[in-house]
Amino acid sequence: MTNIHHLHLPAATYFFTVRVQQRGSTLLTDHIESLRYAYAKAVQEFPVTCHAMVILPDHLHAVWTEPDGGVFYTERWRRIKTRFAQAIPATSNEKGIWQRRFIEHAIRTRDDFQRAVQHCAQNPVWHGLTTVAEAWPYSSFAKGKGADQAPARRTLVSA
Repeated sequence: MTNIHHLHLPAATYFFTVRVQQRGSTLLTDHIESLRYAYAKAVQEFPVTCHAMVILPDHLHAVWTEPDGGVFYTERWRRIKTRFAQAIPATSNEKGIWQRRFIEHAIRTRDDFQRAVQHCAQNPVWHGLTTVAEAWPYSSFAKGKGADQAPARRTLVSA
């Protein structure tokens, strides 16, 4: 098996993509309350600043800034995935709910941050789930909430 090496930088900002195994599934939105609970518990245990997040039927995106004291995103995602999988009804042919890996991208500049936040905002529109980003209910942009401001310069990875 290939060893995956993630970039671990305290206080850095990252863009994440996390997917379920079955493309085209509606698992995440069908069980949104279970996902919200799993997320809330994980960030209570491992606090993070979430600048933007969107949940689509079969994947999600998030922009997080890690705390000064360490880098916990791997453990945070593990707990979210595990709690969610334990909370939903299993089917007999299901080998796993989530793809084993997730994609993370270290945010390097303010433009990079803005692109990541815009990706979260516009993703439901690009997938044809809504015509207006603010209308998608499973997003940090729902009902005009918007996203946090760009993190301080020290949290962006040097180019």
